[in-house]
Amino acid sequence: MVKRSRPRPNAGRPSPRRVSKTSATDAVELVTVLDLVRYAVTRFNAAKLVFAHGTTDPVAEAAFLVGEALHLPPDRFELFAPAKVTAAERECLIGLIEARIRTRKPAAYLLGRIYAAGVPFYVDERVIVPRSYLGEIIAGDAFSGTDDGFTLADPDAVARVLDLCTGSGALAVLAAMRFSGAAVDAVDISADALAVAARNVGEHGLDDRIRLLHGDLFAPVDGERYDLIITNPPYVDEAGMAALPPECRYEPPLALDGGADGIAIIARIIEEAGRYLSETGGLLCEVGRGRPVLEARYPDLAFLWLDTEESTGEVFWLGACELR
Repeated sequence: MVKRSRPRPNAGRPSPRRVSKTSATDAVELVTVLDLVRYAVTRFNAAKLVFAHGTTDPVAEAAFLVGEALHLPPDRFELFAPAKVTAAERECLIGLIEARIRTRKPAAYLLGRIYAAGVPFYVDERVIVPRSYLGEIIAGDAFSGTDDGFTLADPDAVARVLDLCTGSGALAVLAAMRFSGAAVDAVDISADALAVAARNVGEHGLDDRIRLLHGDLFAPVDGERYDLIITNPPYVDEAGMAALPPECRYEPPLALDGGADGIAIIARIIEEAGRYLSETGGLLCEVGRGRPVLEARYPDLAFLWLDTEESTGEVFWLGACELR
């Protein structure tokens, strides 16, 4: 699994370093898919790129870029690794590798594609690249509906879901897939982001179950009640915004900036969510490294912190009873 992490407050800027371009002689020596992946890894390491958009290291980034450009199924990449590439494919791939280095633009933007919880989504610079830990939680045992362990809710009992700060619509789509009987409302303050979300909702055939709404947090759903509210809001603090690496600066600041302490939007959600939850509902929220600040601000709230394979204490659950 690759880590889908948001930029962190202590993210540093990569040191500039001159890197050489590929010569025609070098290029013809790149014969197979694996050759191109190995070459990309070498180039990415030399350029000291930052990986924070669906991959966490140069190997995963190279495999993603090469595999997606060649339209290879990600779960069968190793099958095609020894395959030879055509001259046109090699030229295209080298161009993408050089563009990733020259521009520092995330590979997901160069390709217009990323995966969240194994599901493909279209992305461009109108939205942040989806990499929320919520995708793993939504798809995992926390909503298993079984009696042999802890569960947040029985998926069959979730009839209405609200996704705040939906961005690309990835979490709304994943929620609709997980809770097959639920209607999903997805809200974002950015009309540009909702245009991307509309494309993803349509591509996954969920127009009849996901309603996209333009507005500030709960404003478009006043008076509505939900069994589940999910949100991956802006949570990068002031210091983190100032230290964003070049890759993260391609993303819309509106989707990253959480205010001076990183919890400005999260605090608004916590303070308003109770009015929009059903009696047995709950709020599932990602906060990055905001846990200490949140717990200090709300000492009487019984946050339930949920870990994922790649994170600890970055997602909380609050039931309707706590929020009211």
